[in-house]
Amino acid sequence: MSVSAVSARRLAAAALAAAAVTGAAALPASAADARPNRPVVKISAVQYDAPGRNDRSARSLNQEWVELTNTTRRSVNLNGWKLSDRDGDTYTFRNFRLAPRATVRVHTGVGRDTRKDVFQDRRREVWDNRSDTATLRTDRGRFVDSASWGRDRHQGRDDDRRNGHRDNNNDRRHGHDDRRHGHDGRDRH
Repeated sequence: MSVSAVSARRLAAAALAAAAVTGAAALPASAADARPNRPVVKISAVQYDAPGRNDRSARSLNQEWVELTNTTRRSVNLNGWKLSDRDGDTYTFRNFRLAPRATVRVHTGVGRDTRKDVFQDRRREVWDNRSDTATLRTDRGRFVDSASWGRDRHQGRDDDRRNGHRDNNNDRRHGHDDRRHGHDGRDRH
């Protein structure tokens, strides 16, 4: 066997090894890109118009809420996460972990926080009954999810997409039902 034949074999083997390493390194990245980009925590329902008389009582204010659901099998630390409306009213989570596959209601009024209910401790309504957007962001300001109702459901969609917002017009998935003023969409009759 000549020196050039051995060199050619070694060169071919080296090229095959390099291609295998490159392919193996690229596989996880392309597999990660193929997964859908779903939020870990989503806004699952909004009751923006408290049923009954809006008299700013604790009872009335606490019937205005946003539900957040952890869609994963791991708990999520919401410490520092922010839930805000279109006008900039913001609730910041403090020392709160959302259990796997659990839901928490963020009530507008005053109350005692539990694993299933937290309170913004406000003395006035936050969510506009005609149109508004609830937006959830991480402690670093990264967009997680949003839900809109009223005029906002149809206006500004292109602006929202450019700013990293998803278009959440699927009323049943997000619990919006304009006929029932934001109830969670379940029939209670």
